[in-house]
This record gives sequence, structure tokens and C-alpha cells, in this order.
Amino acid sequence: MILTVTPNPSLDRTYEVPALDRGEVLRATAERMDPGGKGVNVSRAVAAAGRRTVAVLPLGGAPGALVAELLAGQGIEVAPVPVVGATRSNIALAEPDGTLTKINAPGPELTAVESESLLSTIRTHAGTAAWIACCGSLPRGLAPEWYAELVARAHRAGARIALDTSGPSLLAALRERPDVVKPNAEELAQAVGRPLATVGDAVKAAEELRTYGAGAVLASLGADGQLLVSDVGTYFGSAAVATVRSNVGAGDASLAGFLAAGGEGPDALASAVAHGAAAVQLPGSVMPSPADLDPSAVTVTADVPLDRPLTEPVS
Repeated sequence: MILTVTPNPSLDRTYEVPALDRGEVLRATAERMDPGGKGVNVSRAVAAAGRRTVAVLPLGGAPGALVAELLAGQGIEVAPVPVVGATRSNIALAEPDGTLTKINAPGPELTAVESESLLSTIRTHAGTAAWIACCGSLPRGLAPEWYAELVARAHRAGARIALDTSGPSLLAALRERPDVVKPNAEELAQAVGRPLATVGDAVKAAEELRTYGAGAVLASLGADGQLLVSDVGTYFGSAAVATVRSNVGAGDASLAGFLAAGGEGPDALASAVAHGAAAVQLPGSVMPSPADLDPSAVTVTADVPLDRPLTEPVS
């Protein structure tokens, strides 16, 4: 079982529009409504692969009730933590060329009692989890050290932790030695405080995160592929993608693929790349099923192209 933790979940509405013209009335050609949040997406991808997953998340108001209903409809066990504030609603506008404009609401402010209830609920389910995936931003009311406390408690329960967050929350949690961290290129550059222009720059940054406490680093480099830097070795994975339809949740699908394949080594990286490549070719935040995957399009190598410039360098 893969347990996911989403401290700031959302109800996501995605509209496909011909073009984003500021100040004009836009008529959507298609729309979707999905339960959102990075950990929620990981659970959705795990469930799509036919694996058991439990999603722990604070839920409040009508949007929270709808999130729980949508997750249950996808075969996901929900461990809700009731909160007073309403779960946030987010909007995404997707253009035909793959450009995505997102409007993310701040979400409710959690009280100290609600924070402790969230940690307690995680502890209740941690004993049966192969992995705990802790994902996304922290809501108002939770200090940056909250994830560090979660990692410490989960390790005491004997669970392995995959952490996908950024900024002060990531840096604070590293001291508790999460088993895997999954930054994208921008988050990786922010964590080490310097720009990334090449794949080699990303490798050095990932190695630095390991000196801070990360057991392994699974780094998403956008269209350039993904990196895995761990005790097992350093590997680079990529896949050919015909058409990018939406990149919402692609990184979350990658993490789900990585954990579902064991969470270590080149085979798990190949699974991560296959899931990410499939996700960007689907609408909105739809998570890929096994039928959407194309393992033959994936290449994983220990011969990392260190000098290759990143398509989108991070300054």
C-alpha cells in the first residue's frame, strides 16, 4: 500500500480554450473537474495502476466533500481529517499548444488541533504502508518544519518517506533524512541557491541535496527527462512525446510510477519516466493507466549527458 499525504488538497477545474486572450470572454471547448493536490494525484496514479492507496488529507466544506466523493469513485481509500475551513478550488486554462495558466487558491488555515489530527491520522495508517508520499505546499497554519516532524514520526514507525515539496519546507525536512525527494529543475535550483544550465548542473545540485540529508533525489527536468541520484548510482531517463496536452500532475504521475516500481534503481526511474510521458499526453490532470504507458519509448542510461544544455535553463 502507498499512503499519500496532501496537506493542502484542492478541487481542480480545467478548461481547454482556443487561446488565452486577456480581457475577453473565453469559451471553453472542454472541461474537467478533478480532485487535486500533488499527493492526491499520486494516489490517483497508483489506483489507476491497480494498486492499493490511502489518501490522507484535510477536507472542509462542500469542495472537500466533493473531493472525497471523486476520490472514492476512482477506487481510492480516503482518510479525511475534518477542518473548519473550506477546501480550496483551483482553475487551470489549457491552450492547444500545451500552455497552461493556473490560478491556485490559498486554501484554509489549519489550527494547531487540526495539524495534530493530521499527523495522528498519518500515524494510524503508516504501519501498513510500503511508502508514504508527502506532497505539495503547506497550508496556512503549518510551519515549514511540519514536514520535518512528519518525516521523523514516519521513520519511527518504520515507514519509508518520499517527499515532494520545495523552499523552506524541503530544506527543513532534509535534516530528518527523507528516503527520496522529488524536486523539479526550478525547485532544485532554489534549494541549492544557484542556476542550472546543463544536466551536469542538475546532477551536482542533486548530489548536494544528498549531503544535506536526502537519501535519493528523483529530479524532473521537464522536456529533457529525469535524473535519479542515489546510493545505487546516477541515471538519466527520457522518453519521446508526440504531443503535450497538459503537464498538470505529470510530476506526480512520475513519482507514483517510481514508488509503484519499488522506489529505487534504474527500473523505477524507467517507470517514472513512462508515467510522466503518458501524463503530459492526457487532458487536464488525468492520471495514466497501464494502457497509456509506452515503456518502449523510454531510455534510461548510466551514461549521463552532463554537458547537455537544459531546454529551459533555470536562473
